Amino acid sequence: MTAPLGGIPPVGMGAVTGVAGSTRGTPATEGADGFAAVLAASFDKLQATQNVTAELGVQAATGDLKDVHDYMIASAESGVATEMVVTIKNQAVAAFTEIMRMQI
Repeated sequence: MTAPLGGIPPVGMGAVTGVAGSTRGTPATEGADGFAAVLAASFDKLQATQNVTAELGVQAATGDLKDVHDYMIASAESGVATEMVVTIKNQAVAAFTEIMRMQI
């Protein structure tokens, strides 16, 4: 699976590991393949993308950047990646809120 948006993996079935037809374990038994690990990795990759964009921005401001297109592409990538991570966070909070509303 390719990782668009500066190396941030897409969220979905690609993050699930295991053999087709097998039952998934509880989050405690899944280890590093759980949602929290995927989310943490997404935040780390987002930070790396933003650091590259900031570095290219400094190079553009000082005149050391050879190709402005590199900065523009990195800036757009960083913006889209930020929007994606914020959307994932908002959906996770909404799902948690909905779970908390369920009556037992």
